[in-house]
Amino acid sequence: MLSVENLSYTYPESRRPVLKGATLHIRKGMLCGLFGPNGSGKSTLFKCCLKLLTPGQGRVVVNGRDIRGLKVSEIARHAAYVPQEHTTPFGYSVREVVLMGRTPHLGWGFRISRKDIRAVDAALERLGIGELSHLPYNTLSGGQRQLALMARAVAQAPKIMFLDEPASALDFSNQIRLWETMKAMAAQGVTIFACSHDPNHVSWFCDQVVVVRQGKVYRSGAPEMVMTQDTLDAVYRESCRVRHVDRVPVVFPSRLNGFFYNTPPACSVPEETVEQAV
Repeated sequence: MLSVENLSYTYPESRRPVLKGATLHIRKGMLCGLFGPNGSGKSTLFKCCLKLLTPGQGRVVVNGRDIRGLKVSEIARHAAYVPQEHTTPFGYSVREVVLMGRTPHLGWGFRISRKDIRAVDAALERLGIGELSHLPYNTLSGGQRQLALMARAVAQAPKIMFLDEPASALDFSNQIRLWETMKAMAAQGVTIFACSHDPNHVSWFCDQVVVVRQGKVYRSGAPEMVMTQDTLDAVYRESCRVRHVDRVPVVFPSRLNGFFYNTPPACSVPEETVEQAV
């Protein structure tokens, strides 16, 4: 569904290369996490994949077609994008914002059909924000706006979704609900490429993880093979540790309030007792 081959990009203003020969492949119906430190090129990679930026070298193939030969309208019928942040000076309702996701499918004169209305209603219900549909979008909290943007992408009915930190503004319950929604959509054949800074989320929910570091793909593969202690040390400079709770991998900070997890206190509670308590 998505192939990125030897992609490089340098911002003209700073003349600093951000992507340096990035290569990755994602199959149809995969929930793939994009993981890496700040400034490693994750957002730039998304923008190059969507033709919002023109790479200096390399190519991007979406659904078997090189995006260099696609019009913006054609890309919009295949791909949806949810940015990190989005604001609008206009007082559109949440329903109107979600309806904008149907724009690539509207016919002559941008006439809204019953199919478009059903798609909007289904997206609002799927994200659990039907009660917000008539509220002004620009009066919502950051988390609510993020859910509305996700609903807009769902209503667009794309073959592939690019999500830039979709859960960053959400509370814990909505974070889990959103990842479960993405998992369910992937099971239905939608390819999802989601950027996240939470190593636990990509470990728990993703079918594949792409780790970028210093503009290059550092590792790519199944979470259990990629999200290892070695990878986290390379990305975060030994600031966290991987442990297992009920056989589920959990990433903890190495130091919290001066306490190092890998240096147990003199009177420590046995690990099996901690797992029983959890």
